[in-house]
Amino acid sequence: MLVKQINVFLENSFGRLAEVTKVLGKANIDIRALFVADSTDYGILRMILDKPEEAVMVLTEAGFTVSMTPVLAIAIPDKAGTLDATLTKFSETGESMEYIYGFVGRKSSDAVMVIRVQDFDPVIKKFEEAGIRILSPEEVYGI
Repeated sequence: MLVKQINVFLENSFGRLAEVTKVLGKANIDIRALFVADSTDYGILRMILDKPEEAVMVLTEAGFTVSMTPVLAIAIPDKAGTLDATLTKFSETGESMEYIYGFVGRKSSDAVMVIRVQDFDPVIKKFEEAGIRILSPEEVYGI
C-alpha cells in the first residue's frame, strides 16, 4: 500500500539536478513527481518514479547518494477545499507530518498527495474511514 520514494542528496551546484535527470532518462525511467528541499550548500531531491528499484541502482552507479523511503499516496478530487478536508482528517490522527507534496496525473481527474509520516497505520485507518482513496504503488507508478 505504501509507495517507494527515491531521495537523492545533491550538492547545491550548477547542473547537478540535470545530471540526475540525464541518468534517469538514459535508463528510460519516468519521473512521476519531484520535490526539492534545499539549503545553501545542498538539496534533497525527492521523486516518485515508475521504476524505483532500477532508479536506485542506476543513480548509485552514477555516483549519487540515494535512499528509498516509504510514503503514502492518496487521491483527492482536484477542486477547492478538498485538501483542507483531507488535512482536517489527518489532524485527527495525532500524527506529525514530515512533509507533503502533490501533483496531478494524466490518467485521473484527481490530485495525488504524497505524505510522509513516521507511523502510517493510524493515518491509513483514518483516511479509509473517511473514504479517502489510498493509491497502490502500481497506480502511482503508472500515472
